[in-house]
Amino acid sequence: QVQLVESGGGLVQPGGSLRLSCAASGSIDSFARMGWYRQAPGKQRELVAVITFGGRTDYAEPVKGRFTISRDNAKNTVYLQMNSLKPEDTAIYYCNYRRNGYDYWGQGTQVTVSS
Repeated sequence: QVQLVESGGGLVQPGGSLRLSCAASGSIDSFARMGWYRQAPGKQRELVAVITFGGRTDYAEPVKGRFTISRDNAKNTVYLQMNSLKPEDTAIYYCNYRRNGYDYWGQGTQVTVSS
């Protein structure tokens, strides 16, 4: 089993920044892909950003240029730096750990962008 613990969500004004963290523990394989997904009310869960062990990244179009994903393999932790936040970024953000085609999920952290 893999446990994922997220932190860093909250309320921020438009144009502001937040940094999410997700620490993985348990039966860890450092070579697994890690990433972030989000789900807004009434919408399906969607990919935000992912990163491989080697540091290759992929971003959803709406967040390109504003969000940066990174990971610390020694700490089994993935981060999501979110800048220039918009109201449409409001969602529950979920950490994802994918190994051998199987997905593990964190409990989610709420991000609300509002004035």
